Amino acid sequence: MSNLPSNAQRRSLLMGAATLAALPLTGALAASTAAATPHPAPGGVAATDASATLASRRLLGKLEVSSLGLGVQNMSRTYQTTIPSRAGMHRIIRTAFDHGLTFYDAAEAYGPHEVERILGEGVASFRNEVVIATKFGWNIDLESGARGPGLVSRPAHIKLAVEGMLKRLRTDRIDLLYQHRVDPQVPIEDVAGAIKDLMTEGKVLHWGLCEMGLKTLRRAHAALPLTAVQSEYSMLWRGPEQEVLSVCGELGIGFVPWSPLGVGFLTGAIDGRTRFAEGDIRAIETRFNPDNIEHNLALVKLLAAWAERKQATPARIALAWLMAQQPWIVPIPGTTQMAHLLDNMGAAGVSFHGSELRELNAAVAAVVVQGERLPPAVQAYSGVEAPLR
Repeated sequence: MSNLPSNAQRRSLLMGAATLAALPLTGALAASTAAATPHPAPGGVAATDASATLASRRLLGKLEVSSLGLGVQNMSRTYQTTIPSRAGMHRIIRTAFDHGLTFYDAAEAYGPHEVERILGEGVASFRNEVVIATKFGWNIDLESGARGPGLVSRPAHIKLAVEGMLKRLRTDRIDLLYQHRVDPQVPIEDVAGAIKDLMTEGKVLHWGLCEMGLKTLRRAHAALPLTAVQSEYSMLWRGPEQEVLSVCGELGIGFVPWSPLGVGFLTGAIDGRTRFAEGDIRAIETRFNPDNIEHNLALVKLLAAWAERKQATPARIALAWLMAQQPWIVPIPGTTQMAHLLDNMGAAGVSFHGSELRELNAAVAAVVVQGERLPPAVQAYSGVEAPLR
């Protein structure tokens, strides 16, 4: 690779950096088409900066992880007709580890099942040196992986699901197990009870919730202390700043942003001329419709300016901004491209002085994003409260 692509060029085929890490979509996310002519990365920063190393560590509750994680959702498929090379995905997993990344995020719904297999294969030689997170909760057949309607978090089902996860991941324990979405039919105390049993057996070490209601968050933590909450969070979607982050800070719970690059938008790969292929969820997210995207591109311009100022890339600025918000925030950008991985990991080398962060925060807050982050049918699964016992 003698001619390294610029940050914008490497992301013109999108979704490597931040696919919908918490959504079990039935169809693959498709590449965007008719993207704008990319501009060179500010400061001449190469996307494949091989010096990027994650020496820093952070605590999610009491669980130590690298300051940036890797979402592996799309390693079984990227776009509708693209299946990544399995060996290539293993190389990305290994390269991440070689550069100091110790935190890998999967789910039974990704694939379904296949991503856990790929991750288990990829980390086999260094399993005891990394943290594996995965998730249960969608209605996934335990044997075939076929996806049914709705959610399933009955305690007996959780325990059977974990047995399958352990086999696919080639491990004897799951370091961090999330409930992928709150089951409106099962009290969260019953879920916590199942997790506690699994902890007693040594099969689960820590647990967390994704996109839950705030009352459920508090109830879950009271029943069995949580290690982490996973929700969408980026400059493009700042919803967690309203309440979730303050509750996590109060309770000592770590926060793991999925889609930290705004499904690729914050990298500069999308503009007003971008059109999305059939099956790409961004095509039905109103924040990306023609009327709204022109307004929301103010964030991309802001990132480009800061990337030039800090001699970085827009992706690194977006990730570093998240990490600067709290020391217990650990983003998990996903990718199937080596260049994306190395660029993202370079975010650990970007820092902001106090005055710089205040300035950047004010500029981000001044951009009121137009449009919704998810289609209503998907959004309906977020913010759900578990029933009382």
